[in-house]
Amino acid sequence: MNGAHDMGGMHGFGPVVREENEPVFHEDWEKTVFMLSRAARVQGIINIDESRHGIERMPPAEYLAASYYERWLSSLERVLVEKGVITQGELHERTALLFEQPDAPLLHREDPELIALLKAPSSARDLYQREGPAAHFAAGDTVVAQNEHPTGHTRLPRYVRGKRGTIHAVRGCYVFPDTHAHGLGEQPQPMYTVAFEGSELWGPSSEPGERVYIDLWESYLTPALAPPPTA
Repeated sequence: MNGAHDMGGMHGFGPVVREENEPVFHEDWEKTVFMLSRAARVQGIINIDESRHGIERMPPAEYLAASYYERWLSSLERVLVEKGVITQGELHERTALLFEQPDAPLLHREDPELIALLKAPSSARDLYQREGPAAHFAAGDTVVAQNEHPTGHTRLPRYVRGKRGTIHAVRGCYVFPDTHAHGLGEQPQPMYTVAFEGSELWGPSSEPGERVYIDLWESYLTPALAPPPTA
């Protein structure tokens, strides 16, 4: 979907300010949000694409004003309510209680099985790579990213749509985010790392020698027609 989150190539937001020696978490509540999200994922309550789509649906002004983990929290609340894990009333009631009584005792539950799941090692490849159809493209092929604007979740950035790139590497088959975010199954398909020249994406404003590499699923791509001969 097109929204405030899809900021690649947009102007007017100022420079990216790098925080020297930035900690993993700035506040203790961020650790809690991180672990709540992890716990929901390892139990199969929410998948990563549902989480991302939850962030994408934040009101634009709220999204732009929010910190990284505030966005995670907004998505977690939204998706848990949609799935019926909690109700909007329960969420409001608990929030009001903690607002009025910040020192109210926190709920506690021992769950050794969940702790073991959270500690189990995993990688993106283990979690999301699957057996699936053979790759249609090969390294060196020239492709064009589909110029589509879906209303749901997609991992096709707005700034590459309709742009010409080159297959840099074939990565295997991975869970397709566009269906995974909407309860339509994993529907794995080949994924590629595609290289786009800066001049193709940004025109004359690109820096010399600039090249952007993006992981894209096969259905996002079409074969590029041969360029017209030069006079």
